[in-house]
Amino acid sequence: MRILADENIPLVDAFFSDQGSIRRLPGRVIDRSALVNTDVLLVRSLTDVNHALLEGSPVRFVGTCTIGTDHLDLDYLAKAGIAWSNAPGCNARGVVDYVLGCLLTLAESRGARLAERTYGVVGAGQVGRCLIKVLRSLGWKVLVCDSPRQARELEGDFVSLDHLLAETNVISLHTPLIHDGKYPTHHLLDTKRLATLQPGTWLINASRGAVIDSQALRQCLATGIDLEVVLDVWEGEPEVDVELAEHCLIATPHIAGYSLEGKLRGTAQVYRAFCAWYDIAPSVSLEQVLPEPWLAGLCLNASCDPDWALAMLCRAVYDPRRDDAAFRRSLAGDTVTRRSAFDALRKHYPPRREITSLRVTVADRRPELLQLVQALGAQLS
Repeated sequence: MRILADENIPLVDAFFSDQGSIRRLPGRVIDRSALVNTDVLLVRSLTDVNHALLEGSPVRFVGTCTIGTDHLDLDYLAKAGIAWSNAPGCNARGVVDYVLGCLLTLAESRGARLAERTYGVVGAGQVGRCLIKVLRSLGWKVLVCDSPRQARELEGDFVSLDHLLAETNVISLHTPLIHDGKYPTHHLLDTKRLATLQPGTWLINASRGAVIDSQALRQCLATGIDLEVVLDVWEGEPEVDVELAEHCLIATPHIAGYSLEGKLRGTAQVYRAFCAWYDIAPSVSLEQVLPEPWLAGLCLNASCDPDWALAMLCRAVYDPRRDDAAFRRSLAGDTVTRRSAFDALRKHYPPRREITSLRVTVADRRPELLQLVQALGAQLS
């Protein structure tokens, strides 16, 4: 079996070395000529997998170690008889940790209490559902918009997008990018909808850049509107609208889901799908390759303030201000330099664990602190 993998996919050797020869290339340079001697193609979201790439190649299996599939032409893959797999939910927890870290920074910058905000989650897929569960477990008010899911399920506590925008002051976007059809999400937040946001709203986008009309958002922020923005994704990335980034409270290079567990989980899920397609038993598991976390555990004194405990637990694994600072340093220079820097930040991203890896002891088993630890998903010890 001849395997070609994006060089940024972790532990390809650990999972696939027994299945054949492995080559690696940067995701953006994988082209038709690279697939001449390839049976299995492993990618991330940087590589558009379509007719132009695959026509005439020997590729029979495509795996993307990502949640999204908007970079895969699924209709073509079906017609060509090429098996494929993605990794649904692999980085959901990492994105939730990213959002929690950003909320703490937003709250500090505005002198606000997170429990007093009203949260709107747009998109109730794997990531959105995980975030909704955590926010509601913390006792915070959450409204949810997912029009396609609402139409399919015909029940649940969904609201329309316009209702959500009118009634919430924290909006977190977790929808796939859909260009057409009944429920398109391309430029879901356009000039008209951005104008309806409440003063003091916090807007977080960790889904796809084009879900927001970037030009409209930049123009909106340039007016001095009372709106705080966190962007992890960008229209046209790796090229970034520098002026828009300057208006953001937090700006990062598409790393919201870049937890170590999330990246390894993506490889593991595609590996299991490959084994099912190849009709072999998996011989490697995620548990075998996941290292011990650097932070062995935390102990909370029974008298500690719950708000302090929330910040401490979240920042024990992730603080977005480091990524924001590194990203802003990369925005100098010409377009070519900035594009290269964007990819380099992702390629060399340092290990980052998830809150679920934390082992937390609560002195005297104080109920309020126990509930907080459980809501965040950390391990009680």
